[in-house]
Order: sequence, then C-alpha cells, then structure tokens
Amino acid sequence: MSKTVAIVGCTHAGVFAATSILAEHPDWEVHVFERNETVSFLSCGIALWVGDHVSNPNKMFYSSPILLAEQGVHVHMMCDVTKIDIGLRQLEYKEKSNDAKKLTFDKLVVTTGSKPVVPNIAGIHEALDAEKLLLCKTWDDGKEIKRACTYAKSVIVVGAGYIGAELAEQLSERGVEVTLIDGAPHVLARTCDIDTAVEVEKAYREHGVTLALGELVAGFDILGEDEIQVRTSKGTYCAELAILGVGFLPRTELVRDQLEVLENGAIKIDEFGRATLTGEPTPDADVFAAGDAATVFYNPTQTYDYISLANNAVRQGMLVGKNIDGANLRYLGTQATSAVQLYDLSIASTGMTLQDCANKGVDASSVTIQEDYRPDFMLTTTPVKATLVWEKATGRILGAQFVSKQPDVAQAANAVSVAIQAGFKVRDLAGADFLFQPNFSQPINYVCSVALAAEAKLGN
Repeated sequence: MSKTVAIVGCTHAGVFAATSILAEHPDWEVHVFERNETVSFLSCGIALWVGDHVSNPNKMFYSSPILLAEQGVHVHMMCDVTKIDIGLRQLEYKEKSNDAKKLTFDKLVVTTGSKPVVPNIAGIHEALDAEKLLLCKTWDDGKEIKRACTYAKSVIVVGAGYIGAELAEQLSERGVEVTLIDGAPHVLARTCDIDTAVEVEKAYREHGVTLALGELVAGFDILGEDEIQVRTSKGTYCAELAILGVGFLPRTELVRDQLEVLENGAIKIDEFGRATLTGEPTPDADVFAAGDAATVFYNPTQTYDYISLANNAVRQGMLVGKNIDGANLRYLGTQATSAVQLYDLSIASTGMTLQDCANKGVDASSVTIQEDYRPDFMLTTTPVKATLVWEKATGRILGAQFVSKQPDVAQAANAVSVAIQAGFKVRDLAGADFLFQPNFSQPINYVCSVALAAEAKLGN
C-alpha cells in the first residue's frame, strides 16, 4: 500500500532519507520541505573556498531540487514548515508568499539539521546585525564569508574546532592577519590531546597566526565602519572582521515538545532511527529522525550522544529507507572519526581523547609514539605522531589521534575506528594484520606500534 512520507529539512540526512525511501518503496509519495533554496550543501568546503581551493562553488552540492524531483520526490523549496502535529499526522507549511497549506502524512522524518551556537555575549547580536561578525554554516554564510574575506586584511576567528581551525589556516595562507580565540587551553581540544595539538599550534605560529587560547570571549564592540573588537577574559583584539564557529545545536523546535529529546533538544532515536513520542514507552514506528537533529550511538562510551558530523547524517539518512516500513537494519553507531588538513599537517582522530575520558569520568590511559611512517632507506619519509587511548580496567580501545605530513594518517584513524566499533582491546590491535611494503609502511605499521606501546604500558 502506498504511503505518504513528510521529510522536514534537506541537507545530508534529508537527501539520503528521501532517496533511500524511494529506492525501497518507489510507489510511495515522498514530500521534502526545505526552507533554503539549495539542498545538500557541503559546508565543510567553506574554508577551502575561502582559500581558493575550490574549482567551482556550484560543485559544493551533491544533489539539487531538480535531481530530487527527477527521482520522484515532491520538493518544496523556500518553504517554512510552521507546525507539526504528530498526533494528527499533519503539518502546516507556507511556500514563499502563498497561503498556508497542510499535508497529512503516514510517516514523518525529522532531518531539520542544526544551527550555529550564538552565545549570550554582550554585543554579539549588534555585531551580527552589522555584518562585522559572520556565522559559518549555510550556503549564504559561505558566500558572505568568501566575499568579505576577499578584501579583509585582518580577521578574528572565534572557536578553534575544525571550522575555526580551517578558516584560520586558509586566511593566514592568503596573507590575512589572523587571531584565533578559544576558551580551551589548546586548539582542536574536542578531538585532540595536547601531544597532537602542540604540533598544530607550532604550525599556526610559524604562519603568523596569533593564538589566544584559554581565553573566554566576554563581548563584541563595533569600532566604526571598519573595525570590530573582541574582548576576552585576558585581553582585547581588533580586526576588520570576525567569524564565529563555536559549535552547533539541533534545530528541533517544531517537535521537541512531542518527542523525547536530550537537554540540548536532540531527538532521541533507537538503533533503527525511530523516535519516541513523549510519554510513550516504546518507539513510534512512524516517526524517524536523522542527522544533526538526532542523537547518535557513540560506541566508545556505549551511550547515546549528540555529535554533529556529516558522515553520521548520511549513514542515518540511508538507514531511514531500510527501516521506514519495519525494523530491518540496525545503526552500527559512530566513533566520531574525522580529519583536517592544516598547512602541511594531516590531523586525524577517532573516538575519545584522554581529556574527554576525564570529563566523562572514564578511567583511561594513553600513550604517544613518534616514528617514520616508512623505512629510512627510502629516499623520503616523514614522522607520524600517534596517540592511543584505552580503558584502564579492560584495555578496550577508546580513541586515537594521528598527526603527520603524510596524508594517509587519515586512513589510520579509519582503521582504529573500525577497531573501536568491533570492541577491540589493545592486544587485539597490537596483533592486527597490517601490510608491509616499503613504499607504504614499516615492517610494523605505526598503528600496531602505538598499540604495542600501549600493551607494554598496560603490562607495567
């Protein structure tokens, strides 16, 4: 029997949910509602675009409203969904200047994504309104950052996670005077421990970036038409422009009073992507959520958490089609594996840092090694610094980090990600079968080497 599905929001999770549903149920009627004029924008490319490393910005989309329509999706663009009543299985929406309309659905998929965190700081809204402080999330944000940074000679970047770190790097490569501010004591604090971070911070300083770390932003001040001042807990910094990149929050206001959510508003879902109605003891098989609007199962802690990453959104969106008409395929969880290229350094991580373990009350240990990625008899080689984190009581691997001028370290993080997902302990990774060929590796791959170092530390 044909059914009507309403998908609210269409970036990564929404696009893959729509296509996966139609792949499984080509006779169903799938409606997508998107408030913007584009779908599937790869916001991870904004910093690369700023640095002139994008061949064509129009290629920063892997789908389009036209392509979705050709696949059988009923696409509602520039459309605001104003109300969702899950009990009545009905939503209200408004397209451009048209009158409000209603759609009755059999299945609901919430893929409303996330919004940038805008802290309650003095002067922040005035700075945003004056366009002296920019956000970094949407296609429109990307276009404005690209335009403004084409002419700016000095920029303050607030937030030293992946977004801020990449922007600071690309701007400094353009010759812009950059200040990078973060309340954490080192850069990439959510994904890297200090042994990894020091390598990155050294590179920033070598490229003239001013690092203001361990400094909390206290306020923003507009100083005339051409200058913004950022006040922190330790000083003041001035530039022509500031960019804010301090994280994201789920955009779930339409349904968070009807579904079980985390404190931050992320929709709680089960292993099949099903949401739970408020007060209901079991999941409602007709309401699904995916992507930045939803929780993920975080394998290192074996708990549900909020982790805003595109790869999580894509995988969850694909599973919606498999499970929309029955619990058929379980979500395998995530290790929050990620990587970034900063100057000539590749930084990759998976799972928990040692600091993250301490914050979550996990009794963990770590070890860091450094060795060349391939034999010294090769004409060229370069060091890899590798860190492994594990649970003290069990030896279960919780996380890893790699930093090197060798780009393939990103694949090392993928390898450890699979190990965490499979429940590997230190000894399992130490004995894992990795190839040896002088072009690619040492007789003992550095992933095994760091696990062997961890095994030795465990034995003490």
